[in-house]
Amino acid sequence: MILLKFASYWVGDSKMILAPLTGAALVLSVATGPNVAPNGATQLSVQQKNVAMQQFVRTATDCIARTVAADPRFRLQADLGDLIVDSMPACLEPVHAMIDNYDRYFGDGAGETFFMGPYLDLLPTVIIKWVRDHAE
Repeated sequence: MILLKFASYWVGDSKMILAPLTGAALVLSVATGPNVAPNGATQLSVQQKNVAMQQFVRTATDCIARTVAADPRFRLQADLGDLIVDSMPACLEPVHAMIDNYDRYFGDGAGETFFMGPYLDLLPTVIIKWVRDHAE
């Protein structure tokens, strides 16, 4: 089971949903060093890899945000961490695609590290922003 520690308070608006996640991906990819993969993904720059990953991050994030927003407990200000965990079964396919493609671009194990670290750290803020943007 994934242990999540999230703030249960509402946060202010952020300028872009994917900017913090992309920045975290860049930091992680630089910190983990070069990738030696037989599929040729190493011939892409870090920036190109991050651009390629945006669609997978966006798809997984949209699925989780839609599922959380549709949960009646969300409007009752239930614990956002619990709602995120409960949304995972409905979003396994896009989340696995994000992790698998992160591994493809940045090396084996990098996808899980990204998901369990920077992605889940920023996800509550991103979901709140997503809900506000889609409420209008």
